[in-house]
Order: sequence, then C-alpha cells, then structure tokens
Amino acid sequence: MIQNQTFDQERALYGLKDTLVKNCRFDGPADGESALKEARNIQAEGCYMNLRYPFWHVDGARISDTLFTENCRAALWYDNNVNIEESSLFGIKALRECQNITLKNCKVNSTEFAWKSQNLTIENVTIEESEYPFFEIREAKISGLKMKGKYSFQYNENIQITNSELDTKDAFWHTKNVKVKNSLIKGEYLGWYSENLTLENCRIIGSQPFCYCKNLVLKNCTMENCDLAFEKSTLQAEIKGKIDSVKNPLSGKIIADCIGLLIQEKEICDNSKTEIICRKKNCA
Repeated sequence: MIQNQTFDQERALYGLKDTLVKNCRFDGPADGESALKEARNIQAEGCYMNLRYPFWHVDGARISDTLFTENCRAALWYDNNVNIEESSLFGIKALRECQNITLKNCKVNSTEFAWKSQNLTIENVTIEESEYPFFEIREAKISGLKMKGKYSFQYNENIQITNSELDTKDAFWHTKNVKVKNSLIKGEYLGWYSENLTLENCRIIGSQPFCYCKNLVLKNCTMENCDLAFEKSTLQAEIKGKIDSVKNPLSGKIIADCIGLLIQEKEICDNSKTEIICRKKNCA
C-alpha cells in the first residue's frame, strides 16, 4: 500500500502492480505526466488527481472516491477492466479508447467524454456539461444517467439506455441498434440517420426529430414541441397525445391521438406506403 503521499514527477508510479494507492495527491511544481501509466491490478482510493494523463494503458483498476480536476485532462485512455465509483471526472477527454469500463455514482463535466470505447456499464452518473459525449461507443448498458450536453451518442452501436434524463441536441445520429426505455429525451434533431433506433415509454421533446431514419420504432411514447417529424424515415410509431407536425415519412405506420399538420408531398414520397391513424378527429 502507498498511502498519504504526494507525487508530481513524470511517471511517478509507472508500471505499478497489485497495490492500493490511498489518499494520495498527484500534484505539484514538477508538473509530471502519466503518473500510473502501464499499471496492473491496482486500487486508487480517495486520491486527488491534478496532473495530466494519469491512467494510460492500465489493465485492471478500481478507482473510488477520487477527484480528477479540470487540470487532469485525458485521464483514462487505452485502459481495460476499470471500475470507477463515487468519483468526479472534470478534465477534458476523460475516457477514450477503453474496454470493459464501469462507472457508478459518478459526476462528470468533460468535453469529448467516453470516445471510441466499448463494453461500458454506466449507472447513476451525472454529466453536468459535455460536447460529443459517448462518441463511437459500442456495447453499452446505461441506466440512471442524467446528462446535459450536445451531440451525444453519435455513431453508437448496440446500446441500451433505461431510466435516464438526456438534455441534448443532435443525439443518436448515425446510430445502429440503440434502445432507449423509460426515459426523457430533450433536444432538437434527435436520431437523424439512425438505423434500428427504438424508444419505448419515453417522453420526447424538441423540434424536427427522427429524420432520415431506417426502421425507427416508437412504442407508447409522448412527443412535445415535435414539429416536422419523421422526414424521409421508415418507421412504426405509436404516440400518446399530439404530434405537432409530420413531414414526408417514407413508409410504415404512425398512430397518434392527433397530428397538428400532416405534410405529404407527392413528388417526394409515396403516400400509400405510410399508414397514418389519428385516434381523435380534432387536434384541440
């Protein structure tokens, strides 16, 4: 065990193995980088990370009750088998090109968070502000996420999201096989160019959602302030309540209580390929 020490030199604990690092500070005038690079089977508990690139090429780590400050940029890159709990990640590009990563009960404020990673488990995480979070991730299970940001979940594949609150524009662009359940999704231009995007029991808020989608499925969802929806999309949508407007869907079926404005331009789409059912005659 290494306890109650301060490190500021370059590669201070390079290649560390089978060790608990407890209540240590990585900070100081030497301003060294890559403190725990190439570490194996370590624990970091109650630490203060204020220097760059601390956990690169790490295989096997448990990190808890640890603060990664704004100065701790690119904290975890190229890592495998890392569990992070009860920690705060506040540096830019906090997680990238990692595999088998679990985050539980963490706070994140990191632009370009979690890029190009796979096999992620995210539970009860708050993202206070981010741009392009979760870019090009594969194979992830996410629950209890509360996120505020822009351009999230782009180019994702095989993702499950449940019981989450996502305040984000341009989310789910170019995704494949993404399922969202029991969640709030707020933001403009949701889901464009996606394939096999499914939302169930979700509250959807924002302008021009779900355009240019392939095999979009909406089950038992509500749509608020959603105008010009479904342009050039193939879909099966069952909506509770009103859709403000629908524009030129390519094919499929749309069921809603009512649609404020239906735009079907014959020169753009074949109206016979989309079945539209409104439960109510009037859209008051």
